[in-house]
Amino acid sequence: MTTNNRTTRGSASFAVLLVAGLAATAAEAQEPRAVIDHYADMALAIYSDALNTALDLDASIETLLSTPDADGFAAAKSAWLRARVPYQQSEAYRFGNVYVDEWEGKVNAWPLDEGLIDYVATDFYGEESDDNAFYAANIIASPEIALSGRALDASTIDMELIRSLHEVDAVEANVTTGYHAIEFLLWGQDLNYTGAGAGERPWTDYAAGDDCTNRNCDRRRDYLAVASDLLVADLEDIVAAWSEGGEARSALDAASDNEGLATILTGMGTLSYGEQAGERMQLGLLLHDPEEEHDCFSDNTHNSHYYDAKSIQNVYLGRYERIDGSVIEGPSLSELVRARDEALDAAMRVDLQATMDAMAAIKETADRGRMAYDQMIAESNAEGNAMVQAAIDSLIGQTATIEQIVVTLELEAIDFEGSNSLDNPEAIFQ
Repeated sequence: MTTNNRTTRGSASFAVLLVAGLAATAAEAQEPRAVIDHYADMALAIYSDALNTALDLDASIETLLSTPDADGFAAAKSAWLRARVPYQQSEAYRFGNVYVDEWEGKVNAWPLDEGLIDYVATDFYGEESDDNAFYAANIIASPEIALSGRALDASTIDMELIRSLHEVDAVEANVTTGYHAIEFLLWGQDLNYTGAGAGERPWTDYAAGDDCTNRNCDRRRDYLAVASDLLVADLEDIVAAWSEGGEARSALDAASDNEGLATILTGMGTLSYGEQAGERMQLGLLLHDPEEEHDCFSDNTHNSHYYDAKSIQNVYLGRYERIDGSVIEGPSLSELVRARDEALDAAMRVDLQATMDAMAAIKETADRGRMAYDQMIAESNAEGNAMVQAAIDSLIGQTATIEQIVVTLELEAIDFEGSNSLDNPEAIFQ
């Protein structure tokens, strides 16, 4: 979607130092620089929570690998699910922030061709792909991998190896790091297609000696440990980037007020429209294909969609509830818009809540075990299709209101990223 408006280079504003938890005065709340600074403070809080839950996940994985059993395996999966909650609420910081957009692929790239990492059910997955020479390379089973006409030594699974094969051959589906690589290693493939049930990898895939299933348990243990360590390291990098003097925060500090506001709105609008409404939801619904769902191995997509939408609402309201229950709140885009156009702010709040209500209906239906997200997008499921379409329509509607905000704040036109699934649906079937 594209906005068409004019630019007014803003008058000077003063940076306001905000202390988390202290309310700003009404005048401060209407200063663009105060809004931008609080937006950066929220980023630090959100990514810090993502790091802390990743550290909990890492500890659970370490326990599992030291003494593999069913309880440890279940605990590691539960820790992964908890780790997704704060991370997904960071997604509105993508697109507008160059540093975040370039970094994000290390931790949240999807969908992935899981045959690059480990064994797969070939009757479901296939054995090769014309588009990807590494489609079934199976790093875990292969101490040597053919790479660009040479043999790559993969006898030791370490950070260097896994990092070197991430998006190898410039194929985006060659994902070897991040949340979804770990998700696959914990759940395995979901072979139920649009039927009930998630992946059912046995805990014995990590067992020692004769208890090992599906071979290569020692290398699988190594891969899971390294992937977890890499996730922690990458999240440490993003926390540093949003800390004082870090690259992401410094880029905002150096930006003009109008540029900073445009960064915020670009993240909101692109996530809302092209990314979530389009690539993450409409595409899978049009194709009725569970391979297009975000957390396809664990059947956690309903939560990822909910917290993605929540991230947009958080940024607009300048409010984030941390994993310890505390709240960080401060000068917000909402207050800035309200000072210019009270009705527009009210409309944006209504739109955001409508989206959250639609997402909550999906989440609650899945949480109750009545219908998982991959079942909702099945071709024959009229009820589920309607629930998903309602959420997509709400996201599209709120994007139009975000466009109006861009105009009202007199910012340069912003081209929110689109999606063929929304803008040219016929193309996806060609």
